[in-house]
Amino acid sequence: MGPPGSGKSTVGRRIAERLALGFKDFDDDMRAAHGLEAGELVVELGRERFQELEAELLGEVLTSFDGVLALGGGTPTAPGAAELLAGHRVVFLDVDLENLLKREGLVPLHPWLLPNPRAHLRQLLTERRPVYEAVSQATVPTSERPVEDVVADVLAALEARPVSGA
Repeated sequence: MGPPGSGKSTVGRRIAERLALGFKDFDDDMRAAHGLEAGELVVELGRERFQELEAELLGEVLTSFDGVLALGGGTPTAPGAAELLAGHRVVFLDVDLENLLKREGLVPLHPWLLPNPRAHLRQLLTERRPVYEAVSQATVPTSERPVEDVVADVLAALEARPVSGA
């Protein structure tokens, strides 16, 4: 998990390949279930209803899928999501504001960032960081790092911190 543009999908796919597991992108599941991209759903339905739908779908996915799941950037902040994620291995992919702003395609995918992406992303990082840190077992920085280095750090974090009872 992590903010939009932190590398969740890219890193998640590589982790799944390395562990010979399936991969799911939660944003793809939301689009398949509701017919619109996550950013468009937020605009269309409002944040509160969107998060209700996220929590419902997250509960379904976590009980039916046993692989690597890249969460939506805001999914961990949805009411009830932290409880659903308890007992699962969760890694926070951390990225700084300047690196987020350099990621191409970020703003078109998330129209709610307009008209001031810098201000919205700064606020998003400030608000979500405590949730990301509380829900995850490890934090891995992604800013200005090669994907393979991030993948290696995520795998090491997963090995070092198994889920209790697992």
